[in-house]
Amino acid sequence: MSRLLIVQHAPTPAVRHLAEAVVAGAHDEEIEGVEVVVREALEADAGDVLAADGYLLGTPANFGYMSGALKHFFDTIFLQAGGALTDDGSGGSSSFTGPKKPWGLWVHGRYDTTGAVRSVESIVQALPWQRAADHLTVLGDVTDTETSRAYDLGATLAATLIP
Repeated sequence: MSRLLIVQHAPTPAVRHLAEAVVAGAHDEEIEGVEVVVREALEADAGDVLAADGYLLGTPANFGYMSGALKHFFDTIFLQAGGALTDDGSGGSSSFTGPKKPWGLWVHGRYDTTGAVRSVESIVQALPWQRAADHLTVLGDVTDTETSRAYDLGATLAATLIP
């Protein structure tokens, strides 16, 4: 069975609503053989990342950046796992030879999400991950359209992991 890890920081009703839709999409009844693991960004660790076959990240845009909680997640996994996240464990990222794992992102902001998306993408470049879907960026109120797009994002990432 494949495992999709959803790491999120959802401190506001809007971000929680998007997170719930993403998780619901990942659990779509037509998707079989994929275990969905949901972790708060302040609780997820390197073991969660190493055990996963794909990733979905969710964050608000805070002052032109990802949330501090999601940044803490990245700091934690790099410190805990050392080179194991990017290679065969020998410590050098150039020795990673396995397939890149799919990942996706959703970001909610009031005025702008550009900096938050850029900051996540910058960090993910150091990981053996490959973007599997367009980022979902939402400004302001979350409408039915954005909720549907969040559901589709969750379903898309889960579907990429069907064995």
